[in-house]
Amino acid sequence: MNPGVGFPGVGGDDGMMPEGKFPLTIWGVKAALAFRAAGPALRHSARPLHCAQWVPKRRCRLCGSSFTHRVPNALWDTAVSPNTRGKTHGQGRADVGPSGPGSGSTGRDPNPSAGSAAAAHRGGAVPAPEPPPSLPRAGTRHRRPTPTRAPPAGPSLGPSPALPGRWLRFRRSRRVRRGSPGLGESGAMAGERSAARREATARRLERFAALRGEAAPAGQFWDVVAVTAADAEQGQAYREQLAEKLGRGQLPRGVRYHVCVDPPGPKIGNGGSTLHALRCLEDLYGDKWSSFLVLLIHSGGYSQRLPNASALGKIFTALPFGDPIYQMLELKLAMYIDFPGQMKPGVLVTCSDDIELYSTAETITFDKPGFTALAHPSDLALGTTHGVFVLDPSSFSGKGGLEYTSCHRFLHKPGVERMRQQGAVCPRGSPSQLGPSGHRSDPEGCSECVYTDSIFYMDHSTAKQLVTFYKEVGTLCCEIDAYGDFLQALGPGATQDYTENTSGASEEEAQLVQVRQKLYSLLRGTALNVIVLHNSKFYHIGTTQEYLFHFTSDSKLKFELNFLPVAFSVSSCQGETLGQSASVMQSILEPGCSVGPGSVIEYSRIGPEVSVGKNSIISGSYINWKVDIPSNCFLSSLSIKMNNQLKYISMVFSVEDDLKKSVKHLSDIHSLHFFGVSLLECLDLWGVKVSEQLFSSRNTRLGLWTARIFPVCSSLSESVRMALKMLNSVQHMSAFKLNDFQLLSVEEMLTFKDVGDMLKFRKQIYDDICLQRGKEKSGL
Repeated sequence: MNPGVGFPGVGGDDGMMPEGKFPLTIWGVKAALAFRAAGPALRHSARPLHCAQWVPKRRCRLCGSSFTHRVPNALWDTAVSPNTRGKTHGQGRADVGPSGPGSGSTGRDPNPSAGSAAAAHRGGAVPAPEPPPSLPRAGTRHRRPTPTRAPPAGPSLGPSPALPGRWLRFRRSRRVRRGSPGLGESGAMAGERSAARREATARRLERFAALRGEAAPAGQFWDVVAVTAADAEQGQAYREQLAEKLGRGQLPRGVRYHVCVDPPGPKIGNGGSTLHALRCLEDLYGDKWSSFLVLLIHSGGYSQRLPNASALGKIFTALPFGDPIYQMLELKLAMYIDFPGQMKPGVLVTCSDDIELYSTAETITFDKPGFTALAHPSDLALGTTHGVFVLDPSSFSGKGGLEYTSCHRFLHKPGVERMRQQGAVCPRGSPSQLGPSGHRSDPEGCSECVYTDSIFYMDHSTAKQLVTFYKEVGTLCCEIDAYGDFLQALGPGATQDYTENTSGASEEEAQLVQVRQKLYSLLRGTALNVIVLHNSKFYHIGTTQEYLFHFTSDSKLKFELNFLPVAFSVSSCQGETLGQSASVMQSILEPGCSVGPGSVIEYSRIGPEVSVGKNSIISGSYINWKVDIPSNCFLSSLSIKMNNQLKYISMVFSVEDDLKKSVKHLSDIHSLHFFGVSLLECLDLWGVKVSEQLFSSRNTRLGLWTARIFPVCSSLSESVRMALKMLNSVQHMSAFKLNDFQLLSVEEMLTFKDVGDMLKFRKQIYDDICLQRGKEKSGL
């Protein structure tokens, strides 16, 4: 057989075709004809994947680019200057350096003393993470040669981002093989976008890793990082965790870290928290704060839909990557690391339970007066639970990776019909939605999309207006939404209709209407600028179901953030004993235990005879006896202090239980369910009487959150044992009396929580993991 015709697997040891040949297959022939007939831009976008390989240091004959294309060798000229080596075609951008993404921006600032004038916290040096494991090759018979680019020096998190070619080949080959040829192109483009997000994310993580424990350069990082808290107890918990992170050198130094606690009294929502935090900063720094770059993170909720984050806060939620593991706070700081250098003094507002990943060749700048928000292409179903931008068609084309445009009006959690009526729905694949190379800007998902919100920026002039408004209003007695009540007042198409969108006529709701109307009058006419990130994804991790899905089953997020099945843990579980999609974070799993697929274990010790079912969450627990934990189980343990005595308590639910649901009368508690069983039946099994004292709520909120059903114990393992016995009695409809125990509700657990002891337990696990790793390295 003549190797020159380019049959797959013939013509070389690596299975690649000879120079300038297409594979002699139906798709190869079609690709060859397409390349001959199409223009240069289409030739780059429609390249056949069979015959493509990465060829560094050559120049493309079509466009003259020296970037590394993935096109047939026949389109390449001779070698070019090495300073462009390693760049992907069409991605000559700031997040790709001479020897891989981020290589030119991960070094420490040569003048660290130029940091903020705030009192710097002393932090220890961060140990360099272990070398990343090699990535798997695409399992095809057409083997590609491994790129020869060396990984950049310095700290690295997960697989080195200096190998973008390998990632792209792996993802593209997988996606094309999955579907039919007609779907393969769309899948391949989606894989390219996902790989670009992963590459950009890895670069930002590297930049942040270089700053951990170091003084942040002036003007290149935040002057103030403010985290909101709902009450004094939560605020103290946040301060202790921030102090621990600073002591370990896990955060940049020279930054003013503040915890802003909501005022006592009724809940004021994240909008009220924003107003209160801005006033706190003004009270602390006076006029000086008008020159600050401020990152404001909302983390003041009690996380009723994700209770394992209730005690220590959603902003300190563990993530399955990093060594030691990252928490949501570090990820936020890393993902926004490019913003301060391109931002005028002002405030960037974000929430603690979402992740925004994006890739763009252009620089994102926040330098316009008023509000500036990021927008992400999303399906219509997601738009019904988020804010949606009605973009100005005269300034929005849908082209490129990034667009600066204006917003006609902002819709807060609109229905699908309203989105259509207001012109918020954009067709995907229309000419206005095509990028410069002919690719759709965001073909992922269905044929229509809306542009949803995530974070927003306000300049200092606008922030001062809001502070003045807060002082004039005085004490807030209602919940204000920073997105719904601020952004809906903006844009030329804004109307006042939303201000009266309340039900009932209570005094609290009456004040809400008044506050909204005053905010509308204050902000009307203020610009709402929008930065559309076409290649971006918004991930929300605010419920048990979202938490389990994104950490165990969401292949896209796992790929883009390089989530690990076992992150900074000691575990000998392999194969069948550790479910393929399970996630283990900073935990110790002894030999002999098993974890079902789709389950998450964090900050826990699991003994040798423990079996965890599928789709379960185990947090902060110690289980050292033989037990089968059922599937769909939520188990979380807390340390509490009552009468100056250290005690322990564990909560157990189904991951599908609704802890926010409540009723107003005792006669209605039969409608509440615990693990699929009526709470009334459960109380009978546990020997708990139905009375006014059963619930800790003061305002007739009778639900699982306020039900006094969990026993206080003298040890951590005993509290877990009691909680599992409660669950076992419900599943087998057998009595297990709680008469001899003091019982608390989840609401009361958080009031009595002992943050210091919980952090001590986590540190013991941390130290034991480090000790075990040391023994393994020394061969003991």
